[in-house]
Amino acid sequence: MHPTYELTEAGDRYFDGLADKFSRSLYQAPRGELRLAMLDYLLPQMLRLQTQPVLDIGGGLGQLSAWLAKRGHAVTMAEPSQDMLEHAKAWHAERSHQGDWLPEQLRYLTAPLQALPAQAPGPWPLITCHAVLEWLGDPQQALHILASLLAPGGQLSLMVFNRDALRFSNVVKGNLQKALGDQLEGKGKRQRLTPISPVTHHDISLWAQECGLIMESVAGIRIFQDYLRQPPAKDIDQAALLALEKQYCRQDPHWRLGRYLLYTFTKPEADV
Repeated sequence: MHPTYELTEAGDRYFDGLADKFSRSLYQAPRGELRLAMLDYLLPQMLRLQTQPVLDIGGGLGQLSAWLAKRGHAVTMAEPSQDMLEHAKAWHAERSHQGDWLPEQLRYLTAPLQALPAQAPGPWPLITCHAVLEWLGDPQQALHILASLLAPGGQLSLMVFNRDALRFSNVVKGNLQKALGDQLEGKGKRQRLTPISPVTHHDISLWAQECGLIMESVAGIRIFQDYLRQPPAKDIDQAALLALEKQYCRQDPHWRLGRYLLYTFTKPEADV
């Protein structure tokens, strides 16, 4: 029997009590490993990483905050789930004892995205917000908030769950009526990990333009993996899959069917 979850009054989904499920389902599985490997490959290409302070929004289990701290950034990690945040703190503390970074490089806020204009207004030279918007009742409003937190000339690294890829995946699985009716949102109270607000590239492009953000680059993450009939069993095949993902993640049309879309946006410099 599956445990249940509740949405907030704003229609957002948080993940209290799901740290272990997230760890098992996403990060101790090939899809999670590939996602992290692709971020490690793409972020240095897509961002100007100059050890500037970072606001990591919806930091989850803390992988991205750790990646940034290891590269010299002072990171403020905001996460609404106390359960997830405690998991991240414990893991970060263990890693800091190993000398991967200094403890003071990481600061934590138990806060949803909507509370950050009051609790962490910045403005921030670099904001990361990965796999968050698709769990919110109003992702369009969330992008406006992100833009308001960003410093002029600053960068936003945004990763979202791709509605078009979800549709394609449902067709591949034989869920034809679900795809035809565009009934793709995760619903019900079971602890399933299908997002409640998957978005399209068109959505993000339009909303970013409304916010005055400039799209600098885009890439697809897991553009092939989710459509394989059989996952690669041998190390040589896993290496080949990763090589394919790296080779085509920024090439049209392949990036458009990534399970996740990774963007870099910049906020224009203020007029003098």
